[in-house]
Amino acid sequence: MPKSSPRPLKVAIVHDWLYGGGAERVVHELHRMYPDAPIYTSYCSDEWRTKLDNKVVTGYLQHWPFSHLRKFLPVLRIRWFESLDLSEYDLVISSSGNGEAFGVKAGSTFKASQTHVCYCHSPTHFYWRHYDQYMQRPGFGAFDPVVRLALKLLVKPLRKWDYKAAQRPDYFIANSTHIQHDIKQYYDRDSVVINPPIDVERFATSQKSSSKEQSRHGFVTVSRQVPQKHIHIAVEACTKLSLPLTVVGNGPENSRLRHIAGPTITFVTDANDQDVARYVQSAEAFIFAAFDDFGIVAPEALAAGTPVIAYKAGGALDYVKPGVTGEFFAEQTASSLISALKQFDSTKYDHTVIRQSAQQLSAEHFRRNMRDFLNSH
Repeated sequence: MPKSSPRPLKVAIVHDWLYGGGAERVVHELHRMYPDAPIYTSYCSDEWRTKLDNKVVTGYLQHWPFSHLRKFLPVLRIRWFESLDLSEYDLVISSSGNGEAFGVKAGSTFKASQTHVCYCHSPTHFYWRHYDQYMQRPGFGAFDPVVRLALKLLVKPLRKWDYKAAQRPDYFIANSTHIQHDIKQYYDRDSVVINPPIDVERFATSQKSSSKEQSRHGFVTVSRQVPQKHIHIAVEACTKLSLPLTVVGNGPENSRLRHIAGPTITFVTDANDQDVARYVQSAEAFIFAAFDDFGIVAPEALAAGTPVIAYKAGGALDYVKPGVTGEFFAEQTASSLISALKQFDSTKYDHTVIRQSAQQLSAEHFRRNMRDFLNSH
């Protein structure tokens, strides 16, 4: 980071888009660290503009007439991010994953006195690691054939731009060891790992008696219901074993999931934040079947003292410790999860120890780790 100067450090934050999710929480914490820094993004919801104290700067894509298509216009976003003039700032922090914010022209490749640090949530899924999966099931229903054709035609030039843009930041921060590996594999860049913040307070339970802890019952999974989350694995496994499972969330896969679900499966599509916390706090375990970059909902379950049964891949490798905070199943299949569920014994877990593990993922720890990194570079 640039050395101290007579004037205060000028900081800019850049993010792909702002309308909800774990990546936005990172931006929120960066805003708390640098409350005067403008936040440049291709689109921002009214809710997030308010949360970020109206420090958000958007462009023409904010007013795009077909708002539901905005996320799927990478070429237009590339042009917008590359057009930004950030020359007045000493430090540019981009927060990017499946988007183009890290492609801003900043850092030593643009201006010797400027530093650009990219907090990377993931190299773009549908260009790199998960390209084949998206080609098989894009998740757009009747529009799947159109999406497949567009991706097939554009993926080569977009990969070329993505790799070139990834050479612009001076430093990379990965949100997990899994993403650290992907940054090296797809971008040939080194990085350090700083896990993203989770809302520990929302999921933390009040002091409970041991009898109340023992009253935990059944399993829970929380997610947007899209193919990439593989919720059907949890539904199929718990149906097969006649185990109670609460499926919280909604999305395009909801009808399919209900079709394959047995009588022990309960669907909750209208849960608010308090409802979600309550379902997670009262479960024997949280089932996490996705191959996720980090997976905010799973470590949130840890904050509730709830062990996580996770597919052994991705971000879960950073926070699931077998026999302590949860268990793994080796293959992303119902049969593999069934084997793990048959061996699972909820009584062997110390809920206090699980809650304490989540404290390492608190917002305070995130800000401290970010400050330490920025102050040393």
